[in-house]
Amino acid sequence: MSDDDNSPISVREARRLFAGLKAAPALLLAVSGGPDSVALMWLAARWRRGLARGPQLTVVTVDHGLRPEAAREAREVKRLATALGLPHRTLRWRGPKPKTGLPAAARKARYRLLAEAARAVGASHVLTAHTRDDQAETLLMRMLRGSGLAGLSAMAEVSEREGIVLARPLLDVPKAQLIATLKRAKVGFADDPTNRDTSFTRPRLRALLPLLAAEGGDARTLVRLAARLARANAAVEVLADGAERFLRLRNRDVAPQAGIRSFEASAFAVLPDEVRLRLLLRAIDALGHEGPAELGKVETLMSALDRAIAASPRAAANGRPVLKQTLAGALISLAGGRIEIAPAPARRRKGS
Repeated sequence: MSDDDNSPISVREARRLFAGLKAAPALLLAVSGGPDSVALMWLAARWRRGLARGPQLTVVTVDHGLRPEAAREAREVKRLATALGLPHRTLRWRGPKPKTGLPAAARKARYRLLAEAARAVGASHVLTAHTRDDQAETLLMRMLRGSGLAGLSAMAEVSEREGIVLARPLLDVPKAQLIATLKRAKVGFADDPTNRDTSFTRPRLRALLPLLAAEGGDARTLVRLAARLARANAAVEVLADGAERFLRLRNRDVAPQAGIRSFEASAFAVLPDEVRLRLLLRAIDALGHEGPAELGKVETLMSALDRAIAASPRAAANGRPVLKQTLAGALISLAGGRIEIAPAPARRRKGS
């Protein structure tokens, strides 16, 4: 870690972090009470005070109902937000909580509640306090899950979720620098014990980061890797766009059918594997009703298509289906020399 990683964020640096958000009509700040999100709120409030005109800021805390301390932490966030001149709301995740997959379910509920709150106050963006450390942990998690190039690009500084723009202005800022900023400003923050609960994957990986750093794999290096993978992913997306146009040109003599995507099998087969995977993923996610499709299952599907084309070229060229299977609510078939993807028939319920 460099000396800069332990230094408070200056006014000038804060202006740079939030510069792209100056023209937004309103911003919603997601603040849990931990050091990262409290720093986000404090920095955003200081930045906004320095503008003659700028977005309206609203602070929201999501209480997932999982820890008794959460209500007190939400009150502390409200107290600080009020002191900074910012309106505050606490949103609660109500209803039963799943016994497995709790972090993912809580994350989904949190973004749904944040999107609803953003729409209610006319905010164009939801700001979260993800840091460089979070980005490094995300990359490790996705590596262990066997993610593809898109997943290994980790988090984007700006993305879309639940119909709202999600912005992460602190994504290249180390957590230590945010803590240093709060200490200099004499601003307190909460300590969430779940961040150290090794029954969850992310805290276990967080505990490994010092060991990786000793081998040269610190957060800065991992984030640099994610950025390079993001560049490569963007380049492959351009190639996939071009391949789609190429396949459409090959289809110019085929009457289009509503709700069906169709590729000439021989033209599809000569494209690079990564491009073909993306075309299949796009079609299945667009037409299936159980998506998104898992990358590993699409890889298995593509292998089956390749074997079917190679083993039965004549059958693939006539009208007889040589492959027909469903995936993520889409029906994929190979017949007459063409690959077709369409919505799969709805599954019958048991007992009906």
